[in-house]
Amino acid sequence: MSDNKNATIRYQILDRCFRNFGRMYFLEDLLEACNRALLEQNPESNGIQRRQLFEDIRFMESEQGWSIPLVRLKFGRKVFYRYEHSDFSINKRILNDDELNQIKSAIQLLSRFTGTPQLEWVKEMIPRLEAKLGLIPKKNEVIGFESNIDLKGLQFFSPLFQAIVNERVLMVHYKDFKSPDYYEIIFHPYYLKQFNNRWFVFGLNAANGITTWNLALDRIISIEEIADEYRPSTHDWDDYFYDIVGVTRPADVPLQQIVLKFSLNLAPYIVTKPIHPSQKHHYEDDGLIVRIQLIPNFEFERLVLSFGESVRVLDPSTFKDRIAQRLQAASKLYSI
Repeated sequence: MSDNKNATIRYQILDRCFRNFGRMYFLEDLLEACNRALLEQNPESNGIQRRQLFEDIRFMESEQGWSIPLVRLKFGRKVFYRYEHSDFSINKRILNDDELNQIKSAIQLLSRFTGTPQLEWVKEMIPRLEAKLGLIPKKNEVIGFESNIDLKGLQFFSPLFQAIVNERVLMVHYKDFKSPDYYEIIFHPYYLKQFNNRWFVFGLNAANGITTWNLALDRIISIEEIADEYRPSTHDWDDYFYDIVGVTRPADVPLQQIVLKFSLNLAPYIVTKPIHPSQKHHYEDDGLIVRIQLIPNFEFERLVLSFGESVRVLDPSTFKDRIAQRLQAASKLYSI
């Protein structure tokens, strides 16, 4: 393999390491990453030594290279390396016409799969790409995606995602709605989930051993990586969330069949947009009967209450009484 190709591989690997804010890369980590990549390309490669690594970093920081904004941060007695800003990369540049045409071709190829099972996400992704990259000529915006631009905590999404991918333990400074001050949690992050325009991260709370601990990103004060050994998740998260609405899975609450009766006016919306994947329904003369299997939680209660006078809980009696109590409490707010 030519020296030029070797250098290109090393620069790309170093760039990837420097912009990975989910892990601390010390000199030995950078050296290992470069040599592993060189060995994958050429099994007979002898790799590089620390001197070559220093020369590569010096070249990347120079004007002849990319003038990378590299910072050196102390962790104990050691120093790790990363970019000053996580969005910097030696590969970032404005797309030229050829590249835009290639993206258009890729989008056309993706569009062929929109009817394929398990690829329904492509239907949403294609207009997002076209809108974000300006591939649709238009005078005004023609598509809007639901989002909350004022939502706090989104700056933690990328570091949490990287920590999950790279299996890193975090010290999280957190302040819930009930606590007057923030507190610290040693956290092993496993899974990110969005619900009702808010993001949540699930993982192991090392203090209490709960592996499904839930943190709202907008309540996080700060996070930092620590050197504890990461304990991987054993959960099937799709299965974990299937039996609930939202993100709260109550302990010791069994799976239940919930029977609801919707008004005829609301029925078409419930049929075309089921409130849970287990939903089964049939029409009666005066309404729509819906049966679902789930674990009732606070989020599901709020969902049922949001339908107001257009729904009535038929079964089970415990859930029916719970909804009735909340409606009576709400009614008192408007009584004279």
